[in-house]
Amino acid sequence: MKENIKIALLAVIAVAAIFMAVGQRSQEAAPTTFAPLPAKAAAAVPATTPAPQNTFDPLTPPAAAAAPEATGPATTIGFEKATHDFGKVMQDSDNKYAFKFTNTGKEPLVITNAVGSCGCTVPDYPKHPIKPGESDVIRVEYKPGKQEGQQNKTVTITANTEPVQTVLQITANVQKGM
Repeated sequence: MKENIKIALLAVIAVAAIFMAVGQRSQEAAPTTFAPLPAKAAAAVPATTPAPQNTFDPLTPPAAAAAPEATGPATTIGFEKATHDFGKVMQDSDNKYAFKFTNTGKEPLVITNAVGSCGCTVPDYPKHPIKPGESDVIRVEYKPGKQEGQQNKTVTITANTEPVQTVLQITANVQKGM
C-alpha cells in the first residue's frame, strides 16, 4: 500500500514539473499560472527547481477561445435563405446545396472561415473578396453516413461582418438504407 502511495505522489510531482516546464516555455506567448504544490509534494521537489511565478489549477477549465476578429473594415452580408431542408434523404447519400449571398455593405466582404457542426457537413466558401453589391455562394455538402432520423446541422461563417459570425442551418430526415 505504501508503495502505491509513493508511486502516486511521484506521478503528481512529475505532472506538476511538466506543467511548470510548459508554463515557463509558453510564458512569453500567454501567461500561465501554477498553484503551489501540496506540502508533501513541495518537499520532494529539489531546491534547485525555480519557484513557480504563476498559479495553475488543473480543475479549472481553460478560458474560452477568443471570439474571431474581423479582417478589414466591417460590411454586411445578406443570404437569400439562411436555412435549407433537404427533406427525406437516404443514409450514405451525398446531398448538396448552395446558399446564395450578397455583400450588402459598402466594403469588400472577406470570408475567413466556414465550419460545419460535424464532419458530415462540409462547406466550401469563396476565398476572394466579394465587392459591395456582388453575389456568390457557399456550397454545403451533407453526407449523413449512418445517421438516422431528423438531423439539424449548422455551418458557421466567419467574415468581416457585424456580427463576425453568421450561422446557416440545414436539416434532413435521414432514412435507413436498404
